[in-house]
Amino acid sequence: MSTYPQSVIKLINEFEKMPGIGQKTAERLACYVLKQSVEEAMQIAYAIRDVKKHIKICSVCFNVSESNPCHICTDNNRDSSVICVIEQLADLLTIEKTGKYRGLYHVLQGHISPLEGITPESLTIEKLLQRVKGDHVKEVIIATNLNMEGDTTALYMHKQLSSTGVRVTRLARGLPTGSYLEYANTAIVADAINCRSEMK
Repeated sequence: MSTYPQSVIKLINEFEKMPGIGQKTAERLACYVLKQSVEEAMQIAYAIRDVKKHIKICSVCFNVSESNPCHICTDNNRDSSVICVIEQLADLLTIEKTGKYRGLYHVLQGHISPLEGITPESLTIEKLLQRVKGDHVKEVIIATNLNMEGDTTALYMHKQLSSTGVRVTRLARGLPTGSYLEYANTAIVADAINCRSEMK
């Protein structure tokens, strides 16, 4: 990488910090930016600036939005008696693409993982419990990933929710064990929502 000018090396290093981006991909992205006109390249910079300037975290569900509460929480056409609990924003987008779910969401902003130092207190679980106790919620769908961390998080939430009297369901196991929701096929996610089962 020493053959690149210092400013290009800096750009490559910044791209490489992104999830799933290795050195080769970071170099390709930097080369793409170099080929663009100044105006085109600045559109990328402006888009990043605008996201950081305008995007807020919803104080109700912890979704990202340009308004607070977010557009989903304020949509009167959605079923406010059902909350789907997900780990991250990408999971919300995956479920929305199915067109099969019309309830509300709650974004945990991660999963329980003691090895990574992520405890229940690090997530938005307490805020979820407050929502369930304070609103007219009839069902909580736990849609954490079907892997060890997701299952650990689901079991913890089920235990916390057991005293609230709400129905607690889990996505159907049509999703392969060990899978990540954001990468799942839309039709499979739709079936998993429709065939969700009661947590025991």
